[in-house]
Amino acid sequence: MKNKHWLIYAIMTTLSWGIWGALIEIPEKAGFPATLGYVVWSLTMLIPSIVVLSKINWQIDFDKNSIILGSIIGFTGAGGQIILFQALVTGPAYLVFPIISLSPVVTILLSLIFLKEKAKTRGWIGIGLAILSIPLLSYSSSDSNEVQGILWIILSLLVFLAWGFQGFVMKFANETMKAESIFFYMTVTGILLIPFAIFMTDFNQEINWGLSGPYLTGAIQILNSVGALMLVYAFRYGKAIVVSPLVNAVAPIITVVLSLIIYQVIPHIIIVSGIVLAIIAIFLLAIEEDETIIEKK
Repeated sequence: MKNKHWLIYAIMTTLSWGIWGALIEIPEKAGFPATLGYVVWSLTMLIPSIVVLSKINWQIDFDKNSIILGSIIGFTGAGGQIILFQALVTGPAYLVFPIISLSPVVTILLSLIFLKEKAKTRGWIGIGLAILSIPLLSYSSSDSNEVQGILWIILSLLVFLAWGFQGFVMKFANETMKAESIFFYMTVTGILLIPFAIFMTDFNQEINWGLSGPYLTGAIQILNSVGALMLVYAFRYGKAIVVSPLVNAVAPIITVVLSLIIYQVIPHIIIVSGIVLAIIAIFLLAIEEDETIIEKK
């Protein structure tokens, strides 16, 4: 497979996650808790996992190094989801998401230091614009009272570090592991954390067990699972310092556009500014990677 296919995988990730982000609120508003949504998501991971593992005849990397790296990737990703639920309980989303959406900064810094990845001036501009666009795309105005306590800040920073570190380890692991094996460990670790999500669920509240509950959630969460698989391939064939900010910048664009159509919400001028910056970043990052590939040839 040619390295230039990284962009295809990155686009598929952003499409999946962008649509997922716009639709995921529907079952939650219908009475299906986000914690149980995590349970459904972790189970939907089995579908793409079985498909890709069957294509490699179930030859999973089971050596010590692969198990360690795969587990780190899986637990930082799934664990971040669990922590995120608690962060949103103790703090407002309009403050939590701008913090965790900057996780590519961690991925970039670690990749520059330990993987010795490099980028040209055009690429650095694209990376900078992508990172700048993330908090703009996460913007949400609020008239709520001042937030009390610092627990939400600590939890948000933990998710920020976990997902940023996951991106770095994912790129590092792709040097020695099959992408399919990485996704296998992501699936297993996600399922292992199901008891924690169930423990966090308030079963005293009325839960929607109908079609608009777990079943609709499953149809929506499969987009998240497929996006995660495509991200593994994107990291395998592309630079971490390019893939990470690109994916995190583009997915919110799709979410905003679909939310505008579905919920009839008019984006704030700050979000519109983020969309413009992200589009420019996409163009610059795509050119940066393609030129790098040509030079290598």
